[in-house]
Amino acid sequence: MSEQIKIGIIGGAGYVAGELLRILVNHPFADIKYVQSKSQQDKLVSTIHTDLEGECSLRFVDSWTADVDVLFLAGGLQQSNVFLTGNQVPAAIKIIDMSQDFRLGHTKNSHGRSFVYGLSEHNREQIKRTDSVANPGCFATAITLSLLPIIQLVDDEVHIHAITGSTGSGQSLSPGVNFNWRNNNVSIYKAFSHQHLDEINETLKDVSPGFKAAVNFLPVRGNFTRGIFTSIYFKSDITADELQNRFKTRYQNDPFVIITDAAPDLKQAVNTNKILINAAKYGDKVLIISAMDNLLKGASGQAVQNMNLLFGLDETAGLKLKSIAF
Repeated sequence: MSEQIKIGIIGGAGYVAGELLRILVNHPFADIKYVQSKSQQDKLVSTIHTDLEGECSLRFVDSWTADVDVLFLAGGLQQSNVFLTGNQVPAAIKIIDMSQDFRLGHTKNSHGRSFVYGLSEHNREQIKRTDSVANPGCFATAITLSLLPIIQLVDDEVHIHAITGSTGSGQSLSPGVNFNWRNNNVSIYKAFSHQHLDEINETLKDVSPGFKAAVNFLPVRGNFTRGIFTSIYFKSDITADELQNRFKTRYQNDPFVIITDAAPDLKQAVNTNKILINAAKYGDKVLIISAMDNLLKGASGQAVQNMNLLFGLDETAGLKLKSIAF
């Protein structure tokens, strides 16, 4: 592809939009036409997303125009639904929604569009053919990718412990984000009831229609800013060799899924669009450990990965990012 992709961003002041901009300003085929934010109108984008100082001269606008090829909807819960209800977006404009408004089966047909669930490694071919993508949640991405190669063999309860950084809660101040509370602290929230469970279960049953095992999920607030570290275990009689083979075979053509021989640590994944996964056998149990960046592979990085698929680009375009390592 030689032409630039003209891009509009709706809801451009939050963490997810900031990471999206950080990727797009260096993407070889991206032309950012505008960044909309009613709360930050006329301010330089770099005054809010300060890591873009010297890299982005755009100012926030309070409206949008149709002279783009794709719209990223980066607002919070129900903001995408509100935007599409109040605005007629031409059918020729592709949409990548980064809220949770259209992820589930009963919400995917909305506003005259059929949203494809944007888990890139699961729905790659459908994404290539659609005009509307519902980007997955961060926990859902980490957990589902960790289970896809093995889920057809799971008939026992699945136990999940996943710890996330404070950026997963967004920019709005709340007790769960406040530094004085979160620093040197760890807490469980929404035990067994996190909203991402619905999309996790829906995808797992899409892969394995007979899957009926309980998925027990304990989300944990970590005392760091970004990243998700997930540990999953369940009983299985699969051999260690077969386990390794299933993961390596399933993801052999997926550039951002890295199957490791040793358990990964979080810093290997932070600041990248990669998810690192290790699957091992301990007695009669399988243990799967994964690490990824909640703002990149869990949000903006995967959204750009989906944009690349929508426009027939190399899937890795603009996403060859290095981890912080230390």
